[in-house]
Amino acid sequence: MSMSTNTKSVVPIKKKRQVARRATNVVWHDLLLDKATRSQIKEQNPCLLWFTGLSGAGKSTIANIVEKKLNARHKHTYLLDGDNVRHGLNRDLGFTDEDRIENIRRVGEVAKLFVDAGIITIASFISPFRSDRRLVRELVDPDEFIEVFVSAPLELCEKRDPKGLYKRARAGEISHFTGIDSPYETPEHEHIILDTSELTAEQSADQLIGYMIVNGFIDNPA
Repeated sequence: MSMSTNTKSVVPIKKKRQVARRATNVVWHDLLLDKATRSQIKEQNPCLLWFTGLSGAGKSTIANIVEKKLNARHKHTYLLDGDNVRHGLNRDLGFTDEDRIENIRRVGEVAKLFVDAGIITIASFISPFRSDRRLVRELVDPDEFIEVFVSAPLELCEKRDPKGLYKRARAGEISHFTGIDSPYETPEHEHIILDTSELTAEQSADQLIGYMIVNGFIDNPA
């Protein structure tokens, strides 16, 4: 299966990251419009498609195809990609366990805002820890979260290695790399599994679109 080879490098941040302190004088401000109103004008049911899996499993490739298919159905979408957010929002984070947790926490909060805006939100992140995925799941309503496990054996992901990261990790040039010297915790409560050792990216996308139709997230056009 063909994988994306867009390998724009992450700009390193040399300045030491400061520990944020939580403000104690913040009060929630009620808004005049709510999620239902924003969704109604878009004529769609907002949800969060959370893609998780090893690097090279096919998450970003499938997520891109899914968004294109939803766009063809005139759905309002936005795709949050793991590499892309590290060029901006999360460029101060590395790949230690602590930074990975903060990476997913931030993205989860951003995804929650998109869902609240009535958007079908697609998030493609390795997100190796079950506790982090559970945290994101709990940020939105239970019927708005779809955990998509993009499954592929480590050996196959290494063989694909679209960004050359496994090779660098095996050579000791990259530390804390998921599947090599950092664990990946397989989902226990996923909604759908896309096995990319058996399915092409296009087939995987069609399978997910079918899941969304069957479960009422989008309509099946006549």
